[in-house]
Amino acid sequence: MDEIIVGKVYVLDDHIDTDQIIPAAHLVYSLSDPQEAQKYGQFALSGVPPEKAGLPGGKVPFVPPGETRSPFSVIIAGENFGCGSSREHAPFALQKAGVRVVIAASYARIFYRNAVDGGFLIPLESKEKIVPYFKTGDSVEVRIKENRLYRRADGAEFELKSPGDVLPIIQAGGLFAYARRSGLIKS
Repeated sequence: MDEIIVGKVYVLDDHIDTDQIIPAAHLVYSLSDPQEAQKYGQFALSGVPPEKAGLPGGKVPFVPPGETRSPFSVIIAGENFGCGSSREHAPFALQKAGVRVVIAASYARIFYRNAVDGGFLIPLESKEKIVPYFKTGDSVEVRIKENRLYRRADGAEFELKSPGDVLPIIQAGGLFAYARRSGLIKS
């Protein structure tokens, strides 16, 4: 896993729930079939109401029509990201769409744990609410080990909370891979 992630941001409001991240109508695809799994990327964030997506200015498509990958690899969100049902498909869908890191003011515990346990993406928390400082399409640099986020256009710097002990789990590819690698369970 890269220590520095560079990408374009997609900005979301508060209380983005798992049904908005991947609507229930799209849970019919196999997670293990590579062709079908790409559908999760295609429909990632398709349930987000226009007034909460692609801020500021309303709905900007997260995934272009007919595509399975998003041009946005970093999500910046408000409070309580991933609230709602316990849906492992939510961080999986974001990963399939190409998201590498989500930076939110706070997370619903179940989304956070699913993101870490599956090794899908890095869920980072900002020290303060940073949504107002970004617009969809901004280029950023996330320095994981330094707990810093930089807006590349002007060098503005934002402090992030340390991911702590969950980073090695994500780097290993999830909880079971980490447990095997660490000798906690047999291979």
